[in-house]
Amino acid sequence: MTRPPLPPFTQATALQKVQAAEDGWNSRNPAQVALAYSADSIWRNRADFLRGRADIEAFLTAKWDKEHEYRLIKELWAYSDNRIAVRFAYEWHDGHNNWTRSYGNENWEFDADGLMRHRLASINDLPISPSERKFMWALGPRPQDHPSLSDLNL
Repeated sequence: MTRPPLPPFTQATALQKVQAAEDGWNSRNPAQVALAYSADSIWRNRADFLRGRADIEAFLTAKWDKEHEYRLIKELWAYSDNRIAVRFAYEWHDGHNNWTRSYGNENWEFDADGLMRHRLASINDLPISPSERKFMWALGPRPQDHPSLSDLNL
């Protein structure tokens, strides 16, 4: 199975890869998202260490059971032959309508088939009030005309 665009990345293909990742995560479909990772993918997400698609799918299922109305924006930071670095922010609320904006950075490494084999994520949470929300589109992919992280000064 291949997952274009494939490395080595150009700026254009790195931007495509980042947009595809953002759209996938905004689907909040753990099984679909897990297919973007190699069968033996290794993750560090905050203090969680995962290995393989089954772990990734279980992790994402639990994540989106807790993080309601999840909306994510990713932005390319840097790229090289088979690596991409992104920064991101996402907004969500818990079961008591307490809103959070989570900020972070991810380092990605891809195999020759374009599947992510390493994902290293560092994430911080900031409680926000509902009036501070900036990600207000309908659930699903971010509309093309919605501001980026840079446009929002995040």
